Amino acid sequence: MPDGNHWNQYRRITTRALWHNYNGGMYFITICTKDKENYFGEITDGVMNLSEVGKCLQEQITKTPEIRADMNVEIPLFVIMPNHVHLIIIIGENQYNTEICSDAMHCAATNDEPINKFAPQSKNLASVIRGIKISTTTFARKNAIPFGWQSRFYDHIIRDSAEMNNIAEYIENNIAQWECDSDEKI
Repeated sequence: MPDGNHWNQYRRITTRALWHNYNGGMYFITICTKDKENYFGEITDGVMNLSEVGKCLQEQITKTPEIRADMNVEIPLFVIMPNHVHLIIIIGENQYNTEICSDAMHCAATNDEPINKFAPQSKNLASVIRGIKISTTTFARKNAIPFGWQSRFYDHIIRDSAEMNNIAEYIENNIAQWECDSDEKI
């Protein structure tokens, strides 16, 4: 049996909010490709020209609300960039969460375990992201297309309509900004 110093040797510290369980709410998500390689296509004259992997990713994002209908998932806005994707993902009230939303922008958990904890991720935000990433990776592998994801993703819990509007504007202008900033920072 390992001593106390070895138990957490390989455990990653979570970047997720410990006070939120991610099974309902509104989120701004960014997922990057491995080593920020431009696997999804290229931007020319203000237009994103999707590669085959980029087209697959677009299809997976578009199909996610149908695939995850039991979770009441919506993806009202997204943009695929050469080396990352930005999405707004909304997980509404469903049979897997016990959230009461008095404010459409922010839900407060009312179940017995309202905090995020290390456990199998099912029927929550992580499972939605995992589904999109796995489907895209499977397509690339089946078609012998070099591709890889960064292991994690960035999330921001959207708390009100002002944040939602700012994030939507950022997503809508992301392609134009790419050409203005050759060292795209995400």
